[in-house]
Amino acid sequence: MCTQTKAAALMANIPRADIDPSGVFKYVLIRVHSREEGDDSEIDIVRGYGWAEYHADIYDKVSEELEKDGHLDCECIGGGRIKHDAQAKKIHVYGYSMGFGRANHAVTTEKLKDRYPDYELHAG
Repeated sequence: MCTQTKAAALMANIPRADIDPSGVFKYVLIRVHSREEGDDSEIDIVRGYGWAEYHADIYDKVSEELEKDGHLDCECIGGGRIKHDAQAKKIHVYGYSMGFGRANHAVTTEKLKDRYPDYELHAG
């Protein structure tokens, strides 16, 4: 019998992409791992918000929220910027984070494509 770990169940419910509805803002790519013994599951998530002065502001807030119950562990695997033009249905992923380095924009655009299937996405 296959029993899902608490961490895997939590990860299944985490949105893969969550960004501001429009504007130009910083984003981070976060790898979320299970902390449970024998569970090596992980997911990558995109978070981008205009309120953040630094990439670390986003990472700190998101990782604190996800790690609070002790089942998950977060690691920032890079950052950049997103230009989200909701009216034109276009998203441009570019740039890098001084603190975390350049995120893999191809991974980021894949996560955003799932969330915004009718959008035109660019990376670079």
